[in-house]
Amino acid sequence: MKYLIVIEPSETGYSAFSPDLDGCVAAGATAEEVEKRMHEAIAFHIEGLRSEGLEVPEPKTRATYVTVAA
Repeated sequence: MKYLIVIEPSETGYSAFSPDLDGCVAAGATAEEVEKRMHEAIAFHIEGLRSEGLEVPEPKTRATYVTVAA
């Protein structure tokens, strides 16, 4: 499955979350590090859902950019 993650700068580096997976978050010093950690967090999150007999949410969120006059 392919999940959207949102990466944001923080005071200490970067943080990330997936809108489709409640509570699935990660942090890291660089954007690349937080992306790697988020990949691991999603795999762990899905494993936890399955071990509890819960449904794994289908990815539904999408993102795009729009251009506006500033």
